[in-house]
Amino acid sequence: MPSIKQYNQTGTETGSIELNPKFFGVKVNPAFVHEVLVAQQANARHPIANVKSRGDVQGGGKKPWKQKGTGRARQGSIRSPQWVGGGQAFGPKSDKNFSVKVNRKAKQKALFMALSDKVTNNNMFALEGFKPEAVKTKFAVNLFKALPVHRKALAVVSKSNPDLLRMVRNLQNIKLVTVNSMNLEDVLAYNTLVFWSDTVSAFESLYGKA
Repeated sequence: MPSIKQYNQTGTETGSIELNPKFFGVKVNPAFVHEVLVAQQANARHPIANVKSRGDVQGGGKKPWKQKGTGRARQGSIRSPQWVGGGQAFGPKSDKNFSVKVNRKAKQKALFMALSDKVTNNNMFALEGFKPEAVKTKFAVNLFKALPVHRKALAVVSKSNPDLLRMVRNLQNIKLVTVNSMNLEDVLAYNTLVFWSDTVSAFESLYGKA
């Protein structure tokens, strides 16, 4: 049965939490995880680069010179790509679609694999009883200094917490997400996962219904 250590806000280990192997004890397939990650990143792309092709450039309706007899190469329009001021050939267009279809179960399975890898490598733990004196960034800084965080941490809470978000939003290496919005890219991008103590049951309840 997989499990993670539990700490309080002073960084003292207070016990452990057993995890459901259906979500946190999955055998990892790196190639599969990579495939789903690339698809997720592709679906997030919103291209803005947009060049004008020869059909978008004004002018050039008249043939520059007659087809034969001039000794020059035949030309149909001064707005062809080889002309200065002409349209661009094969340039980027903003309407290009990069989306890749990924089944819901495949996305969930990849997420479970990433979480299982964090558990196996002791890069995930739970936090209980965090009660800061005030809604200030310095209390969040002291919290993550006391905890066994490796460089960057993804903090996962069971539901939206505006006060906690205000405390961590200016911390460069800390990101706060809810259990509903946690995704594969975030799990892979951050070295350490910090689940609030009630987040584990919320996660298992959420994906247990799926």
